[in-house]
Amino acid sequence: MAGIDYEVEYNNRARVPENPALMAGWAKDAAAYREGRPPQSIAYGPGARHTIDLFPGDDDGPIVVFIHGGYWQALDGSSFSHCARGLNAHGISVAVPSYDLCPHVTVDTIIRQMLAATRELARLGRPLVISGHSAGGHLAACLLTTDWPMLDPSLPKDLVIAVYAISGLFDLVPLVETSINKALCLDPATAKAVSPLFWKPPQRGSIDAVVGGNESAEYFRQSRTIVDLWGKAGVATRFGTVPDANHFTAIAPLADPASMMVARLKELAGR
Repeated sequence: MAGIDYEVEYNNRARVPENPALMAGWAKDAAAYREGRPPQSIAYGPGARHTIDLFPGDDDGPIVVFIHGGYWQALDGSSFSHCARGLNAHGISVAVPSYDLCPHVTVDTIIRQMLAATRELARLGRPLVISGHSAGGHLAACLLTTDWPMLDPSLPKDLVIAVYAISGLFDLVPLVETSINKALCLDPATAKAVSPLFWKPPQRGSIDAVVGGNESAEYFRQSRTIVDLWGKAGVATRFGTVPDANHFTAIAPLADPASMMVARLKELAGR
């Protein structure tokens, strides 16, 4: 779209100068949570980052998955262990996968890794609610569109019952001309190919797309657009905001058992 400075719209670290302290807080809170509640480690592939941290609840209902962000080029699941706290307090199991990062792999490869992680979680025999932040919201949407029996005939078609995307990215084309793309190495065609906004809408399930109230107009556009487009295709959709939150603080409610975000994820998990 002419006239939009995509670098300004999508460079969240520039938009939120205090981001180093916020991310250091993630790591500190995550380490403390892991120390008090060590997760089970599940391998879904041969690589060092092909692991899932599972924080079990006290029932055999749906598992909520949290996929971390970092523009497909930073961080891993160990910085987000505390995001399981809110749901664990209600007895709900939470799984936090890690994945390889760009530029060592492509965005398409990361999508395929999350397919493999989801297939591995399917061995537990429980439906999945997929949540994700930023790039993780993109990956969550990709999983909702997946035809699981076509990928693996042993998998149920309703393996993923809902997605809850926090500040998600569903159209990657605007990133091509930004500094973010230095590691992603996308061109307009490959960016469109890995954008779930341009894929066939899901045939089942639902998507909630929420955005921090203080985020850029492009982040609002991304979530509103997928909600509108998939809603017109018959998908159950919901748009929302996280009041007074920026891109980095939008996930904070996940650690609060009393938050509206945790209440909505409980609802999506049938609790």
